[in-house]
Amino acid sequence: MRYDSITEAIGNTPLVRIDPAVHGLRNIDLYAKLEMLNPFGSVKDRPAWHMARPLLEGAADGDGTVVELSSGNTAKALALLAGMHGLKFKSVTNRMRVPEIKDLLLLLGAEIEELPGRSECLDPTDTDDPLTHFHQALSDPGSTYLHTDQYFNPRNVEAHAAGTGPEIVKDLDGKVPDWFIACVGTAGSSTGVARALREHDPRVRVLGLVAHKSDFIPGIRTIDEVHQVGLFDPATYDTIESVTSHEALDGMITLIRRCGLLSGPTGGAAYQGAVRHLRQADAELEDTGQRRTAVFIVCDRAESYLSYVRQRRPELLGRAGRGHSASALTDAEVRESARVIGVDEALRWTTTGEPRPLVVDLRSPHAYAALHIEGSVNIVDELFEDLLRGGLPFSKRTPVLLACPVGEKSLRYAAALTRMGHPDIRSLEGGIVGWRDAGAPLVRE
Repeated sequence: MRYDSITEAIGNTPLVRIDPAVHGLRNIDLYAKLEMLNPFGSVKDRPAWHMARPLLEGAADGDGTVVELSSGNTAKALALLAGMHGLKFKSVTNRMRVPEIKDLLLLLGAEIEELPGRSECLDPTDTDDPLTHFHQALSDPGSTYLHTDQYFNPRNVEAHAAGTGPEIVKDLDGKVPDWFIACVGTAGSSTGVARALREHDPRVRVLGLVAHKSDFIPGIRTIDEVHQVGLFDPATYDTIESVTSHEALDGMITLIRRCGLLSGPTGGAAYQGAVRHLRQADAELEDTGQRRTAVFIVCDRAESYLSYVRQRRPELLGRAGRGHSASALTDAEVRESARVIGVDEALRWTTTGEPRPLVVDLRSPHAYAALHIEGSVNIVDELFEDLLRGGLPFSKRTPVLLACPVGEKSLRYAAALTRMGHPDIRSLEGGIVGWRDAGAPLVRE
């Protein structure tokens, strides 16, 4: 195939059948839509081009900056598109959580601005969040930025309603799959594909997958975060289920090693969630002579997530794990091991306790600088995880209070440290948000 521009290669990605010997479903044909094979490497290529194209055409003089609240694949695609048109690109986020993506964005010429924020994605109702203020400024008619606005731009959905969904029907010889399974990030792909499929057959069942509460899977929101996304509509999904980072990595390894698909963790989560969800339906189809079809999306590739894999499953990269990993603990182990302390008791402990605890704030440096508990030290949670791998980072004689945005990550770390033998580690219930809402004092750097 010959193209005049790389943008012409966006879309028309393959639909590949997964060998039943891999997934074990006897009566359901499972297909993977390989959005990882878009030219910029992800499912976000389609909406990035569809959202940016009108802005880029309007900036033909090569003056301006494309900006998006993104720390992942959307930013990557937009950086490339902006550069092709002689424009700058700026990524605004509250944290770049995957180092490889940050390095790649810098290689692509992107400017990265990290603002403090309480959520991993924009919450327009949180008027105290710096990300919200920035979004409002971008949406102002007088803004000089070219803002693609992926969380609210209907063209995000349209890109998939006009492309991804119809391609699935075409590749299935005009038939609509019985199930469509998609991980939910901005909700653009799941909403757009579901809309297109239902136009052909409203009986299609749509499964939305979100990250397990307090867990982190790149590109997927937790059930709490997803309700903050402007494009998210619960009515799009017949079912919403959560997947863990462990399941995502298990699915990723299956797709890579058994299917030859260099999937990232989001695709692994989609595969694992699909198989788990379809097992009961598969059993009910036994002896009926009927066959059904399901499709899931492989969003991007593995290469950008090696640090994510190394942190959670070092043995997969031939490395023996050292110390303990908070992310490796099950929910039951966290509940069994972690000690939680309420705001009132924590306030007394930090002001009159003997000895007073070391307060460790696990948030980003920007969030810490904005507001923090007086006397606390700032260790970003990813660095804290690395510290644990080397053994106990604190003396057993030093009591420690851990604080994160809402008390979920600190709970997991408190459990890990307790299991490592520290006698007095506690997690602040409700996190810094709970502390603030209770009227407890916070200071600025």
